[in-house]
Amino acid sequence: MGLDITVMIADWSWLGEVPPRERLSRLRGAWYADESGLWDHEAPVVEGDWEWPRGPSSSSFAVYEFPGTLGSFKAHFWAGERWESVRDRADPLVRAGLDTLLLGLIWGGLDGEAEHVDQGFFCDDPAVTYGVLLARSPDSVRELAATWEEVRPWLDGLRGAFDEHAAVPEGWVRDFEEFTGLLDDWGRVLSEAARQGWGLLGLSE
Repeated sequence: MGLDITVMIADWSWLGEVPPRERLSRLRGAWYADESGLWDHEAPVVEGDWEWPRGPSSSSFAVYEFPGTLGSFKAHFWAGERWESVRDRADPLVRAGLDTLLLGLIWGGLDGEAEHVDQGFFCDDPAVTYGVLLARSPDSVRELAATWEEVRPWLDGLRGAFDEHAAVPEGWVRDFEEFTGLLDDWGRVLSEAARQGWGLLGLSE
């Protein structure tokens, strides 16, 4: 799992102004623009915060910097693995909620086959959409944000089971605080995307 991931929210109407085959290149073009994008940005990157582009794309997308992950997908992958270790011991309502949330974002599911890209927004050519790990429409975002709000108050009930069955002495997502901290960050991303009425993307470079 050597993938990186950049998590961003984007104005779906701005991307939708161009045909599906051109949407990802439009986003990448704005992201890497010399004078107005995020690449080689002079401002320091702040973990746990949003980074917004400058110039004409300043109101079109934003990148969220997950704390402690160094841009790696490993933390998200291992959060899914920790969930697999504890889900059978979770309250049924918590299990259903976290299954929905994590299957929608980062977890491959028990069979490892879960898809995290909504159909129809990007084209189906893998050569064009290479690097897209996650793409959720505004409707999907609203549903996932609502799921997060429902399950969040009940998470602490998982602590004992997590400590016994999922905690590890080293590596990624070692304890309950790191697990819930990552979920809190995803909740922040979903809440902001839902507030804006935007979509959610995870790209690997």
